[in-house]
Amino acid sequence: MKKKIRVLIVDDSALVRQTMEAILSSDPQIEVMATASDPFVAADRLREDVPDVITLDIEMPRMDGITFLQKLMNQHPIPVVVCSSLTEKGSETCLKALESGAVEILQKPRLGTKKFLEESTIRICDAVKAAASIHVKPVQQRLTQVAPKLTADAVIPASTTSRAMIQTTEKIIVVGASTGGTEALRIFLEALPANAPGIAVVQHMPEHFTATFAKRLNDLCRISVKEAEDHDTILRGRALIAPGNRHMLVKRSGALYYVEIKDGPLVGRHRPSVDVLFRSAARYAGKNAVGVIMTGMGDDGARGLLEMKQAGARTIAQDEKSCVVFGMPKEAIKLGGASSVLPLNQIAEAIIC
Repeated sequence: MKKKIRVLIVDDSALVRQTMEAILSSDPQIEVMATASDPFVAADRLREDVPDVITLDIEMPRMDGITFLQKLMNQHPIPVVVCSSLTEKGSETCLKALESGAVEILQKPRLGTKKFLEESTIRICDAVKAAASIHVKPVQQRLTQVAPKLTADAVIPASTTSRAMIQTTEKIIVVGASTGGTEALRIFLEALPANAPGIAVVQHMPEHFTATFAKRLNDLCRISVKEAEDHDTILRGRALIAPGNRHMLVKRSGALYYVEIKDGPLVGRHRPSVDVLFRSAARYAGKNAVGVIMTGMGDDGARGLLEMKQAGARTIAQDEKSCVVFGMPKEAIKLGGASSVLPLNQIAEAIIC
């Protein structure tokens, strides 16, 4: 039997600690080592035993989560998944958590909402597994899933015929990323010239967080970056980030590409889903598209990248050495979906050639 992933839960709410413990304990591959009501109690727990992963709230008494995270990373680095009640205002703080060493940001489960709780269980357990694998090279094989995974069929049905128009001089770039992707996307987008082809990005992250993330990238990059809105046009010199908790599809009207933002079930255990974005690009852009799959746990985007390649698109996977988690690119390569495998710092140059 595989050794269970041992988790320390840090949250000032007793009800949230109880809920998180129930969620994590429902996965046979995860064990809750202990819980703590604040960072001081967590520090005492850490003196007794060291977990594989810590789930951490941000707003807590006596010491906030960011301060604790920074101290932890300086003294005893452990993979940390921030689980917070995200709001537009609090998203800036969560970005700071990523910069301070957190590997993932998740929306805290809302109590009393059955569907949200079920989806939270999938997301939280998967995030903990991804976090536990980060220090392992090569990345461990994907762990047994706790619920059936839907494919892109749930949002955009498969088709045996391509609806993409013939190749034109204008191309678009579609990018998918997950764990480690916030930093990978920053490096990639910062390297692009101001007149780069239009870009549509799915980064697995919760709602409210994507707008702040896009604003931060917009301040750093020569291209403009914004959270996508329904029917936004994909333009040269602009990147559209899929809003958290909504799927994003590429569509075409005449010579223009635009995005459609829609609800739907979790696809490949995610919403937004990279597979949904890539399938839409295969169908509506075909040879006019370039697909890029980056660091992340699991296999979301692997099948979609293959569909893009089969539709005539160029496809690129980030290489293992430059990935935080070599999961999504590895699965895409295994399926034969990647035309080329490149280190992160060479992808921007490759797509504008």
